[in-house]
Amino acid sequence: MKKLFSLLLCVVMVLSLVACGSKTDDTQTPDEPQDTAPELSGTMKVVATGDVYGPLFDAFTADTGVEVECLSMSSGEVLSKLRAEGGTPSADLWFGGGIDAFMSAKDDGLLEPVTFDAAAELGDEYKDTEGYWYSKGITIVGFLLNNSLMEELGLTAPESWDDLTDSQYEGEIVMSNPAVSGTNYAVVNALLQAKGDQGWDYFEALNNNIAYYGKRGSDPKNKVSSGEFAVGIDASIEQAAEENDLTIVYPSDGMPWVPEGVAVFKNAENVDAAKYFVEWLFSSDDHLRQLAEIEQKNGIKVIKPSIEGIELSYDPTLLMTEDLSLFGSQRTEILDRFEPLMGDKAAAE
Repeated sequence: MKKLFSLLLCVVMVLSLVACGSKTDDTQTPDEPQDTAPELSGTMKVVATGDVYGPLFDAFTADTGVEVECLSMSSGEVLSKLRAEGGTPSADLWFGGGIDAFMSAKDDGLLEPVTFDAAAELGDEYKDTEGYWYSKGITIVGFLLNNSLMEELGLTAPESWDDLTDSQYEGEIVMSNPAVSGTNYAVVNALLQAKGDQGWDYFEALNNNIAYYGKRGSDPKNKVSSGEFAVGIDASIEQAAEENDLTIVYPSDGMPWVPEGVAVFKNAENVDAAKYFVEWLFSSDDHLRQLAEIEQKNGIKVIKPSIEGIELSYDPTLLMTEDLSLFGSQRTEILDRFEPLMGDKAAAE
């Protein structure tokens, strides 16, 4: 009897292992990661550019059991913190921010590579060739105008980057410090690329009209919305414009843009959970659509053209021609020159 019981127990165990194995290709749906989730546990700590991503991380927790703790921080701040931590990061996942900081972090050996099958569906220019970072969308930059203040001051709406140097805007333009805002660093780098030898002359002229360089990427939107300034150089978010009586201007001479990065920190405490999150996100169009809805952005359509249910709200031909490799390699040189230009207009930390 004992031998018979043992035999039956072995059969049950074998059947259980088969049932818990990976799905075959016949049952795998396109919106599921290609591999079965690894055994994950604990908490995944995330540094993100905002605090709006709760629903996305809740879905990850529901699928994996991994709890998520999120801290809001700009890309420049993350990079500085990473370097100060000396290879022992206090977080696991880096979610959002300008790609220049991610490129610099890779060069400094601070990121962990992640590879997965679905990465093949992403545009080559929106992912690191070795898997050290991926783009979850792109941020495009234009002008945010406070309609009431523009009318009150009798200002005409700028149509191009050159228009912003007109003296009528003196003291009425706000942008974020490019050292802390990946979005505004993208503006500086892209315009320097576009204007060539005249690039720094342009920023000298623009600086005459800028009243304030914020220490957060959201400062231009917030300060233009509140009526502190008439014009903000910032990411173009239609919903924010509608809710705050702002007008978005897409510059006729081109829109700077920057990929928004996702990466895993090297030597992270829960590196397995963070690496699986990257696969989990990009292997599912449902997850990417949820992210696009949260952010009120449609740039994932540029990153992954095959995704359905998302359409661009702007003319992609207005995107500036940019060499993204220069974003990381020129960062220190550009910021060192830009800092004295800002002078006491830069917000104190």
